[in-house]
Amino acid sequence: MRARDKAAVSALRATLAALDNTEAVPVGEAELRGVALEQSPAGAGTTEAARRELSERDVIDVVRAEAAERLDAAAQLTAPAHADRAARLRAEAAVLLGLLEAPGTA
Repeated sequence: MRARDKAAVSALRATLAALDNTEAVPVGEAELRGVALEQSPAGAGTTEAARRELSERDVIDVVRAEAAERLDAAAQLTAPAHADRAARLRAEAAVLLGLLEAPGTA
């Protein structure tokens, strides 16, 4: 990261966002309808929702899915004008797959 590896930074930021989204708890349809303003809760923390705890397997699955998305997108970019973008996507996928192959990763 010190070398400002743009592919690594981009891949890691997007993967962290994907992990954050995976931790989100789905909102039920009844909660989307809401209640009358005078019945709505007020105060600090009333809008907070508990997050899901991801297992190590869940995290690995998200990282693999992110890498697969990049490889699929790179495979679809066949025009010579998109060669740079395809190479960047492959580099990002390699960063993510490299994390999975690191020692201590299941």
